[in-house]
Amino acid sequence: MKEFWSDRIKNLEPYVPGEQPKDKKYIKLNTNENPYPPSPAAMEAMRSAGGADMRLYPDPESGEFIKAAAKVFGLKEDQIFAGNGSDEVLSMCFPAFFGGDKPVLFPDISYSFYLVYAELYAVKYETVPLNEDFTINVEGFLRPNGGVVIANPNAPTSIALPLAEIERIVAGNPESLVIVDEAYVDFGGESALPLIDKYPNLLVVRTCSKSYSLAGLRVGWAMGSANLIAALNAVKNSINSYTLDRSAIAGGAAALLDRDYFDKCRSKLIATRERCATELRALGFDVLPSSANFLFARPSGISAEELFKKLRENGVLVRYFNKPRISDRLRISVGTDEETDALIAAIKKILSE
Repeated sequence: MKEFWSDRIKNLEPYVPGEQPKDKKYIKLNTNENPYPPSPAAMEAMRSAGGADMRLYPDPESGEFIKAAAKVFGLKEDQIFAGNGSDEVLSMCFPAFFGGDKPVLFPDISYSFYLVYAELYAVKYETVPLNEDFTINVEGFLRPNGGVVIANPNAPTSIALPLAEIERIVAGNPESLVIVDEAYVDFGGESALPLIDKYPNLLVVRTCSKSYSLAGLRVGWAMGSANLIAALNAVKNSINSYTLDRSAIAGGAAALLDRDYFDKCRSKLIATRERCATELRALGFDVLPSSANFLFARPSGISAEELFKKLRENGVLVRYFNKPRISDRLRISVGTDEETDALIAAIKKILSE
């Protein structure tokens, strides 16, 4: 029953987030969360922000966070926009930049929120099939369009596109905005940030959820020309001027500035990712080359769906997508070394049965 629903919402197929179970304790390798805690500096900043001033609205400009991001990434403050997670930032991009007669382009296998946003905002879109090896088909984005959205590294495939190929797409679309979603870039991809001052049609989107261990805080940001940031602020201030609360502003800023902790956690995760990939391949899995904090793997001797179910029964959660071309693979988030050992042991047990 959908009484009083708008026609657009009645027919909308919402994004489905990864399972967050409450029935028992699992090893959670299904939502690409960072296995390590946030920076101690970020934790202290959040505690300090949670005092009596919570009765007051936060800074609508998220100035402390913007200033920290500008310092870390070598940009001007008017080149940065902050939002309630990169999901909100991306959602604001659609009404800010898209909506003409030409379709927005994004890969057929990518972050499924892109399609949801296009449907929600009634934006015309077309998908560009990935190559057979799951890499992004650059040539497919060099045709008339109303905008381009690409995740780099891509999800759920984990494969990164070299910066030179990203530049081909940006340079090849001078009349269209190109959004590069870099949620996972800190784990091995090449950032498009060096291209921002060269191309006014480039917007780079980042998040604190993955490499900064702050998925529960919801902090994301976009970086581009002052003109693009002004458009995002126009949308934000037409919906909700206070996108980040006081704790998010303080915690996000402190996390960005704590580069030593960031580098330490990132290095540990990358090392564990490579070890996990090696062990999975030893079990006959086909594992795509990953530049993210997860692996995309096709099991051997058992279907992906069956292994997904069996792992859950054994207390390990991974992600299964029952979709064309990828229904034979699992997306496995990189955990701690101990969680990786438990994953491999569970898989060996299941395969032996």
